[in-house]
Amino acid sequence: MTAILGEKNSQTQVFNAKGDRVPVTKINTHPCFLVDIKWPETTGTCAIQLGFGQTKNIAKSKVGQYNKAGIKTPLRHLKEIRFDPENKKIQKIEDGKKVGIQIGEVKFFIGDEFKPSLLFKAGDIVKVSAKSKGKGFQGVVRRHKFAGGPRTHGQSDRERAPGSISSGTTPGRVPKGRRMAGRMGGGRATIRNLKVVEVADDSMTISGLVPGATGAIVEIRSNSL
Repeated sequence: MTAILGEKNSQTQVFNAKGDRVPVTKINTHPCFLVDIKWPETTGTCAIQLGFGQTKNIAKSKVGQYNKAGIKTPLRHLKEIRFDPENKKIQKIEDGKKVGIQIGEVKFFIGDEFKPSLLFKAGDIVKVSAKSKGKGFQGVVRRHKFAGGPRTHGQSDRERAPGSISSGTTPGRVPKGRRMAGRMGGGRATIRNLKVVEVADDSMTISGLVPGATGAIVEIRSNSL
């Protein structure tokens, strides 16, 4: 179980040992701190709360959270990532008044910075989630990859039409879930089975393209989460 927040930086390409060109996405992960840990006996859920992105103006409620965690850096985003309480690789630890979590052999206490070099290594398989780019109102050809109507026999106005959306008498209505034109993008999207190419203390390089625009907040998690 490993997870971290980051900011999509740029998309580029690298060449692997075989000389093959591999598209990659570079993600900045600094600063990312462990703000809180939730357990079933107190909140009913198992989750870690991560804070990311330095800012100037934050709400007073967040200031109280950061002061309680001992974080002096004002963070812009807060995100909870849940995990299975029966996962034996995740354990609750205490060191005096400090409360933390042990992920494998790595220990983190509330207020510590999450560094990808401690959680990931080159070759790990991860999944990345982010808010996808909004593309506005789109038709069925672009939104659902419809082929469109025939381009022969005088049907010049049916090339990008959806076709029949239901029968007339029975059921006499459009069924729920029918793929039609509508607003495209702007929702949460997840890309799985991406490989970690390079890891540093404040950034990561992941193979493939991840959702979101440049500067978007992304969640990088292991496939087990």
